[in-house]
This record gives sequence, C-alpha cells and structure tokens, in this order.
Amino acid sequence: MTLVDDRSKLDETLLPNGQQKSYLVLSAEERAKGFVRSVRCSYRHVGRPGPRYPLSDLTAEQSERYSETGYVKYEAYPESESPRIGRYWTQPQLDAVGKGCGSVTTMALALSETYARNPQFYGATFCSCCAKHLPVGTDGEFVWEGTDERVGT
Repeated sequence: MTLVDDRSKLDETLLPNGQQKSYLVLSAEERAKGFVRSVRCSYRHVGRPGPRYPLSDLTAEQSERYSETGYVKYEAYPESESPRIGRYWTQPQLDAVGKGCGSVTTMALALSETYARNPQFYGATFCSCCAKHLPVGTDGEFVWEGTDERVGT
C-alpha cells in the first residue's frame, strides 16, 4: 500500500488483504498549513449510530408508499434540524446499530494528518479486522480511539 498526493497516481485496486493499492492524501504542503482537528492515528470500529430521536411505526400511507423499500420505522427530527424532517429506517439498519467488530485500526501519519486537516476528506476508511472499507462521518462506523468522536466529522 502506498500513499499518493496526486489523484492521477491513485490506484484503488484492492489487494488480497482488502486494502487499496494506494490511498490519496493531502500534499505535505497542505498538511503543513495546520489542523482543524487533533492528529489521531487509531480508530475503533463501533458500527453505525442508532436513531437520536424516538421512532414511530409507519402510517398506512407510508407503508403503502414505501412498500418496496423495506422501511419499518420513521424517526421524526425536531424543528431545530429543519429543513431536514426525518429519516426512515429498515430492519437491517436497526439491527446493525452499534454492531462494529470492536477492533482498532492504526493508520499512517499522512492519512491521520489528512483527516486532521480536512475531516471530511474521506467518505470511508478501512477496518483491519473486517478487511473492508466502511463509511465515516456522522453516520459512519468508526470513532477515534479513546473518544466518542466519529471519524470524518
């Protein structure tokens, strides 16, 4: 696995261990401008977060409208989150809440500094135990080791 700071040199071919052949990082010059988050090198796979607000059963109209989606519950957001009004959940999504493998993955310093400079730079990261890339961000599957802070936020 190699790190590149030029998108034209990026090779996302998967290796036998599940990692990509190369990963894109911000240039050394960009990283040297400073960080908006602490530089952290390790994260824990905790699984997706669950609903933050109470869930309700679907109304008859919602059940009919979304019959092919698998939605089973609706999470209404408070007015303070407007214009977002809520989220529908499937049973597999609810069953997966908090079901990460619990392992800790440590990454190279340039990757860590890229996250610290621009926390939303990546949309996914690698779990060394599950051997696959999984989402990061508010609804992502990882927290920085020793914190409750989601990777990519």
